Amino acid sequence: MKWSEQVWQLAGPIYRSILSHPFIIELANGTLARERFLFYLNQDAIYIDNYCRVLAHIASRLDCKEHVADFLRFATDGIAVEKALHESYLGLIDPDVDPTPTCLLYNCFETAQAMAPVEVEAAAILPCFWIYQQVGKNILESSLPDNPYYRWILTYGDEAFAESTRRAIEICDELAEAGSEEIRASMTDAFMTAARMEWMFWNSAYNLEKWEI
Repeated sequence: MKWSEQVWQLAGPIYRSILSHPFIIELANGTLARERFLFYLNQDAIYIDNYCRVLAHIASRLDCKEHVADFLRFATDGIAVEKALHESYLGLIDPDVDPTPTCLLYNCFETAQAMAPVEVEAAAILPCFWIYQQVGKNILESSLPDNPYYRWILTYGDEAFAESTRRAIEICDELAEAGSEEIRASMTDAFMTAARMEWMFWNSAYNLEKWEI
């Protein structure tokens, strides 16, 4: 069994919890409060800015030139797609919005993987690809074009994003296969932590999370 198949099995309960979260359910049926969606988009803009930097950093550490090219493409595509999508909803992202505790935690976790082996750093970013693609595919099947969030759903549910996700999974599998048991175990730990943070991110937006002090 490939490393990716093993971790997806382990992450199954987390993924199912995401699909059953009220943010995702209401997003799919178009009833999600606009305030919650805009809150999410603003936090996602902060997250994606850091995420793309992490993707570029991974590219700088990889040995295989094809892997380097793929991760650089992931970074540039992520910037372009997210920027266009956010601006279509907001006009401009509010530059004065501060990251929530959850957003800051997720960004710090991914940035900290720069000190880990590159295989682990790559595994830590994979849930953002994989879970988003699966969520987008799932809700696209049940959403109608008049859904006010249909453009967002299309972005993460379309074939282009699915292909990038498949490639990211393939690269992580190749890195895992070439690595030691210790590396693979650390990759799994990083993937599972990031998967949990994906749930936390949706939950943070739904609850309009604020700093308590």
